Formats: sequence, structure tokens, C-alpha cells
Amino acid sequence: MLRELLTNATVRVNVEVKNWEDAIRKGGELLTQDGAAEQSYVDAMVDSVKKFGPYMVIAPGIAMPHARPDAGAKRLGMSLLTLKNPVEFGNKVNDPVYIVVCLAATDHTTHICVMRELVGILADSKKMDKIRSAKNLEEVLCLLQE
Repeated sequence: MLRELLTNATVRVNVEVKNWEDAIRKGGELLTQDGAAEQSYVDAMVDSVKKFGPYMVIAPGIAMPHARPDAGAKRLGMSLLTLKNPVEFGNKVNDPVYIVVCLAATDHTTHICVMRELVGILADSKKMDKIRSAKNLEEVLCLLQE
């Protein structure tokens, strides 16, 4: 399922961002362009960080922004950005962030299978280092689909 969500349309490499909000907005833009979410969902992801803090920085160097399904998720969707320069989200343990994975889900259970696949990749530190240092989209897609 992960290979159906993370595609040429939803993955970007060496993205330049100004800060954590810009990173979320650029990842969210991929979700809206792919038809998985409305702009209101992207705004809700940003608002979640402002309201609740950087809880979505789930591991060293990795953030997974998301929002409530009713904020504008249209279907299950995911985007992935590798950042040219890491950004601080404000998480003392896991900053700076190099990889941003935005998630859109229409309920609280549909995304569980894809999350299992993603956790398998995230737990592989060698693979994550290769994804982070990949020079092009094809390299990242290949690593995700191994």
C-alpha cells in the first residue's frame, strides 16, 4: 500500500524550506495536488503544531504532520519530503528534522496498514540515512519500495 501512496506525485527530494511551517505546507501541497486533502487540512496540520507543539516529530530527524480527518482529508494520502537543510520543530529530543512525511486519513483506522509499512522503513536506520542523502526522486522511490 505504501508504494501506491508514495509516488512521483507525492515525493520530493532536497526541498528548500524556510522553517517547519513551510515544510508542512510544501508536504501538504503535494497532498492537495494529489487529491487526498483540501487546503483546510494543510492549515489544520500547521495549526496542530501551533496548538499542541512538535509532537509529530516522531523519531530523530523525522516529522509526521497530520490533522483530524474532518479537517479536510478526502482520502488516504501520504507525501514525503527530504529537506535540503534540516529545520527545527521545537522538539528537544528529535530535532533537527530532515524528513517530513505528511499523512491524510479519512478515519482513525484506514491508515494503520500503511503506518506499519512506514514504521518498518523508519526503524531501518541505514535505509533512512540513504533516503535522507538521496540525490534524486528515483533513489528515494527505489529505497521505499525495497
